[in-house]
Amino acid sequence: MTETMNHTPGTARDADPFPVKGMDAVVFAVGNAKQAAHYYSTAFGMKRVAYSGPENGSRETAAYVLESGAARFVFTSVIKPVTDHGRFLAEHVAAHGDGVIDLAIEVPDARAAYAYAVEHGATGLTEPHEVTDEHGTVVLAAIATYGETRHTLVERGRYSGPYLPGYVAAEPIVEPPAWGHLPAEGWGRTFQAIDHCVGNVELGRMNEWVGFYNKVMGFTNMKEFVGDDIATEYSALMSKVVADGTLKVKFPINEPAVAQKKSQIDEYLEFYGGAGVQHIALATNDIVATVRTMRAAGVQFLDTPDSYYDTLGEWAGETRVPVETLRELKILVDRDEDGYLLQIFTKPVQDRPTVFFELIERHGSMGFGKGNFKALFEAIEREQAKRGNL
Repeated sequence: MTETMNHTPGTARDADPFPVKGMDAVVFAVGNAKQAAHYYSTAFGMKRVAYSGPENGSRETAAYVLESGAARFVFTSVIKPVTDHGRFLAEHVAAHGDGVIDLAIEVPDARAAYAYAVEHGATGLTEPHEVTDEHGTVVLAAIATYGETRHTLVERGRYSGPYLPGYVAAEPIVEPPAWGHLPAEGWGRTFQAIDHCVGNVELGRMNEWVGFYNKVMGFTNMKEFVGDDIATEYSALMSKVVADGTLKVKFPINEPAVAQKKSQIDEYLEFYGGAGVQHIALATNDIVATVRTMRAAGVQFLDTPDSYYDTLGEWAGETRVPVETLRELKILVDRDEDGYLLQIFTKPVQDRPTVFFELIERHGSMGFGKGNFKALFEAIEREQAKRGNL
């Protein structure tokens, strides 16, 4: 296996050609946005903060904006398609099921970011334009990336509204007592931020999309995973991670590798119908409390055999969470030269085996759980076997 890091974490490069402020939102196209928003409120403990729909002038779509800490999800569904945008959303859900259509990135200057990206080979989808309401002005633009995914470039320095013009502030869907075992003051802060977003692409196209981010957005290669340690007896994949200079935005890109049976990437590509966002990693300050509460609310996590924990202390060392608690909750540990991390993965959150989530608590480590790859992939393979897709 090869693992490389090509720039020092946490340090900005000189004259960053594509500066970013962070992830602005993960936007989902779903069949029923009202029900999706309710699920993520009750099961993930997120708080609805904004809404757009027929009640405030949006006759074609309904969209719900949910937040937990700095993490923002937007769930959009079509009421009745009348424009190309509405038809695209309806066709996207029909073809792919519920999934991510937009990894929106906040930038200090959307016009400059769009111009740089297009000049360096990006396909422009929406030219920079201003949208305004009583809360101020936002500049938006959009470029295409893998599959039908896009990056909307959001400049919101002159805006104070709840999300974007066209949205109104909205009350929470459920009140704090309805949300698991967290105290009321912790509700809406189940996790604090989006750590990274992982894309799956077709065989032979990983390097192409890594090169896209290098050239079009000035991102650098953070890590690379290729070899036996990212494979099991039956399946394999390859992965490279690109990130902006300050590591505020991190995008691992996966592709399948030739193996005896169908890998998790192959399964995703088959059921999603092409390249797309596989999972979103959510940063939490207390993975134990988060997992306990989400599990109690009905979220299903991948299982890990007890044998994983029998020798965990020998190679992972001491962590803030006792091994018995890790064993009870099936939380994984990985350690590198910079520290350690704790992580766990949900099962797919829709009927198609496509999008799932990761919870991650970092203590110095900026890695992605290299030491857990084999255990994780074997857990995924057990689920694939249950579905008849291995």
